[in-house]
Amino acid sequence: MSSTYLPPDLGESVHEVFYPDVQTTVNLFAIHLRSVGPDWDYPAHEHPQYELNYVTEGVQYMTINGTLYVQNAGELLLIPPGSIHSSQSRSGQGFTYFCMHFDIDDQLFLSLLARIKQVLFGADSPVTRQIEPVLHKLMSSAHDQSPSAMVQRMQLQSAVFELFGHLWETVSQEAVQTFAGGYERIELAHQIRTRLQGLMSQQFKQGDESDSHYGIDDIAAELGISTSHCNRVFKQIFGQSPRTVLSQMVLHEAKVLLGNPQLSVQNIAVMLGYKDIAHFSRQFKRWSGKSPSQYRQEQPALE
Repeated sequence: MSSTYLPPDLGESVHEVFYPDVQTTVNLFAIHLRSVGPDWDYPAHEHPQYELNYVTEGVQYMTINGTLYVQNAGELLLIPPGSIHSSQSRSGQGFTYFCMHFDIDDQLFLSLLARIKQVLFGADSPVTRQIEPVLHKLMSSAHDQSPSAMVQRMQLQSAVFELFGHLWETVSQEAVQTFAGGYERIELAHQIRTRLQGLMSQQFKQGDESDSHYGIDDIAAELGISTSHCNRVFKQIFGQSPRTVLSQMVLHEAKVLLGNPQLSVQNIAVMLGYKDIAHFSRQFKRWSGKSPSQYRQEQPALE
């Protein structure tokens, strides 16, 4: 999602489109494509990640938190973290399934997944139809003879992010109808965060301090809400206030810039909108526990 950010009173006509920063960490575990026999019986267990389980042939009998789900070929299970589940084959027949465990630090995505109470998605469901082509891409990658393990890893990650995009699109459409109020809050928090990113970028270009000129109050006014509602909704979704997240963005940018030995601390302070190096140093130490010079000294030298 992109947003048009038009900062006020710049003295010139400006039109810019800011895209959301991508600082998402995804961990993938135990991805496998497995065929099992008629005596398959995997004991009850749980794990702290989501599990995506897709049957390609046969029938899997999956018990999740005491409820039995009969999963036919072409059907999808999305098992939430902490769910106790076990798998069996019955009627003297085996089955083949693809399984992937994942966790992701994107709070918007997790908030949406947490609102979905459905576990089994039929072969004709919008969710299954949308992500099925990507699942087949993931399964086929196991047979690719890639010349590089790194290439294979990157291709896998690319397919997984594509899968997440389709999953977000389809599940969010259903959530609009079922959880309209909650989903609207998620979208509002997302709009606030996107504007914070635009604010961070504009500060970087203009050299203006965050407490002067355009800020949180202006973002709330643009969205037609009060500042208190802006803070409340954002904290409900992300667990932090908009100002705290903005500070984290500034800290992240400062660390990136400090990793460049060609830039002096003075130049970095100016680039980030601080009036003097002392103010920047105090703020950086308050956020990170170290002065900018100390942080820079502890970083490995660039080759």
